[in-house]
Amino acid sequence: QVQLVESGGGLVQAGGSLRLSCAASGIIFSISDMGWYRQAPGKQRELVATISRGRSTNYADSVKGRFTISRDNAKNTVYLQMSSLKPEDTAVYYCNAISRGYLYWGQGTQVTVSS
Repeated sequence: QVQLVESGGGLVQAGGSLRLSCAASGIIFSISDMGWYRQAPGKQRELVATISRGRSTNYADSVKGRFTISRDNAKNTVYLQMSSLKPEDTAVYYCNAISRGYLYWGQGTQVTVSS
C-alpha cells in the first residue's frame, strides 16, 4: 500500500505561482512513475505532468513552459511548480503513483486562480 498526501493548493491571482507537494508513505521503495492530474468542475480528470523514477518527464500541452514537475526520491516527494497561472488552471489537483502495477491516488488539493 502507498499513501499520498498533497499540499500547497490555494487561491492565487492570474499570473501568480504555486508549488504543490505530494508526500508518499507506505511501500515506497517500489514506486516507479509519479504524476499530477487535475479535475475542473464538470470536466474529466486530465493529465498535467508525469515523472519517472529516473526523472524523465511528460507534460500536457496546456502547461508546457509554465509548470515543472520534479521529485526527491530521498524524501519520497513529488512537486509541481506552477507559474504564470491562468483561471483555466483552476481545478482539484491530484497526485498519483504507480507501485507494483497498482495505481494510487491522493485526496486532492484545490487550486483556484482568480482573474
